[in-house]
Amino acid sequence: MDSKYDLTVALTYYEPYISGLTHTARSIAEGMVERGWRVAVVAAQHEPDLPTRETIAGVDVYRSPVLMRVNRGFVAPRYPALAVRLARNSSVMLLNLPMAEAALVSAACGRTPVVSMVHIDLYLPPSRLSRTLMRLSDFTSRVAIRRSAAVVAYSQDQALASQLWPDMQRRRFTPIAAPCLDRRDGQPRYRETRALHVGFLGRVVEEKGIQYLVRAFQRITDPDARLLIAGNYHAVAGGSNLADIQAEIAGDSRIRVLGELRGKEVDDFYASIDVFALPSVAESFGIVQAEAMMCGIPSVTTDLPGGRYPVTATGFGRVIPPRDPVALEKAILELADTTQKWRDIKAKEAREQFSLAACLDAYEALFISLRERR
Repeated sequence: MDSKYDLTVALTYYEPYISGLTHTARSIAEGMVERGWRVAVVAAQHEPDLPTRETIAGVDVYRSPVLMRVNRGFVAPRYPALAVRLARNSSVMLLNLPMAEAALVSAACGRTPVVSMVHIDLYLPPSRLSRTLMRLSDFTSRVAIRRSAAVVAYSQDQALASQLWPDMQRRRFTPIAAPCLDRRDGQPRYRETRALHVGFLGRVVEEKGIQYLVRAFQRITDPDARLLIAGNYHAVAGGSNLADIQAEIAGDSRIRVLGELRGKEVDDFYASIDVFALPSVAESFGIVQAEAMMCGIPSVTTDLPGGRYPVTATGFGRVIPPRDPVALEKAILELADTTQKWRDIKAKEAREQFSLAACLDAYEALFISLRERR
């Protein structure tokens, strides 16, 4: 009997939640639907008013009710059974890691080949509970990888530095860059002056290192310069550190906290800045910086495996040590001085490497090969 779905994508958070992981999963799911695939997504019902069953852009979305929250995760008792049922009724399962239920789900998929997508080694702000949760996360990810037909990470750079690499290298491993959107149609509606505008876009959380960017920007004395901080700080998994960032800003009237941006607002954000900054202390790729680069905006990023890859692969930016406002300020000013010709050349390279089409081509080839083997 034919499977109901060609592909099931399993993860914890899905639309309307915004993160690099959910962006990647949604781009793959919707992209494969556009290529004629039947796709299901199984996720947690992370907000109680979300429907447990709906169709978004052709993707059948199933959400499992949540009993309680644990840090960034959930206790959703029905999730494993729901994920397994969909997986067994699919040609291929894409399992997004880290995920607390990964070991259970991967063990029960039957003949359906599992592709484990390793987004990042779980990072949580230091505490005794965090250390326990990270060890448990690594354990469930290792079990899932060992039971997978193939494993994907954003880059070889990310994979080699992962604690999971000893298990990943024993499977069929494929590096596939994250799916990035071409956002060149924006208007500079967030630009206020003709002076330097620096931008950050992402979840407003501790591991993004935004406080170091604020300190770096405050070393720049130009009264007309601006720092634009955009991203969700309301319903963020694990909680936002907005209060700490506002304390760092300390009344600096040149800094704008824009909040969450979507769709055309993101395009307009990129059109409003001269330099993008991603000062993370934990990062695996940074879709936002790659999309900025595709728009012709160079990026400053920290020297983290995976997170530095978009810059090192194109040369379109600077890599600095984490938690170093002095180095961050210097890199921002260096990139602000670069020529338009250099930016245009590097932007073209970034679009060639990180386009949505290139990502979907790689995933489709992998899925087809596994489906045929099944």
